Amino acid sequence: MTHETPVANRAADLALTALGPAVWGSTYLVTTELLPPGRPLLAATVRALPAGLALLAAGRTLPTGRWWWRALVLGVVNIGAFFFLLFVAAYLLPGGVAAVILTLQPVLVLVLAAVVLGDRIRLAQVVACVLGIGGVALLVLQPSARLDPVGVLAGLGGAVCMATGIVLTKRWGRPDGTSLLTFTGWQLAAGGLVLAPATLAVEGLPDRISGANVAGFAYLGVVGALIAYALWFRGLERLPALAVSFLAFASPLVATVLGYLFLDQSFTPWQAVGAATVVGAVVLAQQRIRPAPGTTRPLDLPVPREL
Repeated sequence: MTHETPVANRAADLALTALGPAVWGSTYLVTTELLPPGRPLLAATVRALPAGLALLAAGRTLPTGRWWWRALVLGVVNIGAFFFLLFVAAYLLPGGVAAVILTLQPVLVLVLAAVVLGDRIRLAQVVACVLGIGGVALLVLQPSARLDPVGVLAGLGGAVCMATGIVLTKRWGRPDGTSLLTFTGWQLAAGGLVLAPATLAVEGLPDRISGANVAGFAYLGVVGALIAYALWFRGLERLPALAVSFLAFASPLVATVLGYLFLDQSFTPWQAVGAATVVGAVVLAQQRIRPAPGTTRPLDLPVPREL
């Protein structure tokens, strides 16, 4: 069939895809409250590798041909490098500051999608980017927020990885006959296997693991990686790249709410304005971005795939 995705189905796709970033918004709280301190490589590895190996075992399908190196590239940018940089930022910066830096990725997706996918940049998209970043700044930045330079660089690197992963996943899609969970497992396993040697060489294993640490790792691995990334990649198959990138604004929204609920953080009128601005930016982006006529899966855009 070659008709445009119905509005109801598109709304459902948007809601399911947004669950991924919403879950990721809890990463800052889980990192500071449940994980061993100062171990970003360990946190990234444990989040990715067990879930990836479990999905590989369940799917019993390995990449073939060019998909070996594609899976490795996607595993590094979407999982390995991104997880590591995310946890560095989470350890060194307040969650709000890290969230603001990471929300630069829709701007990067806007540019990369124009260059790699041939998407046209529209004024409404630029306005949505500005509104989104400004709204997140109002939502999470505090006057006393400290800016660790290493944490800032890590956050910027994470934004670049996320944007690159979105555009490459959109360009390459996934091979025919490969299930979504298997495709997710390839990337989680590849990212985790890249991280594991660095973790052992640089950080080593902790002398003691508490029950809280186990709970934190289990949550990030099962909910924050396996489930959240399956929903994220599903959304990338069904929605335009920039539309998906704007859903990442759900992450700082959730981080702010969790800070208010569990860390006794305040919620000011300016934060309410910021939250409303973020929601407005997401709505604006979704209204202005439409799939190409005559396609059912945005991944099937007529772009060159020989890379």
